[in-house]
Amino acid sequence: MRKLTFAMNVSLDGYIAGPGGELSRSAPSDELFQWWSDRVAATSLALYGRKLWEAMSSHWPTAAEQPGVTPAHVEYAHRWQAMPKVVFSSTIGTVGWNARLVTGDAVTEITRLRAEDGEPMDIGGATLAGAATRAGLIDEYVLVTAPVLVGGGTPFFTTLDDRVNLNLVETRKFPDGVILTRYETRR
Repeated sequence: MRKLTFAMNVSLDGYIAGPGGELSRSAPSDELFQWWSDRVAATSLALYGRKLWEAMSSHWPTAAEQPGVTPAHVEYAHRWQAMPKVVFSSTIGTVGWNARLVTGDAVTEITRLRAEDGEPMDIGGATLAGAATRAGLIDEYVLVTAPVLVGGGTPFFTTLDDRVNLNLVETRKFPDGVILTRYETRR
């Protein structure tokens, strides 16, 4: 069975995006950016909701060719492009960049993917991750918390039907006051 992790940047007040959809953090430090890049390299499959897919696919396919790009950004772009991806959406018609589109029931497909033998999977996007959380499919939560309050927007956690008990398994401090916390779901 594959492990499924929900990992995203989040503001101190719990939002992955502010009221206007802007990201809830500033540019990551080199150390944090490398952590995210290494995470992509270690992920066998990424599951995306539509909004996060649109944000990622509008930037990373051409990021390595942009003027002034750093070697770290080139590395991340190549890793992101190579990583297999599944996009869940009923409103877009096609996806590219080593991705396939699922228009049917997300929970059914995530359950099937999770039951396969294989390396870890990541899930991104609050709505998609919320559905997986309510279905009891997420094994690990990683919050990369920036010291900023945005006051509203897209919350990391959507409304749940039941309590989910977690165990803290890692904390790590990054430059600029960013704190990573990693929790495993108690089963």
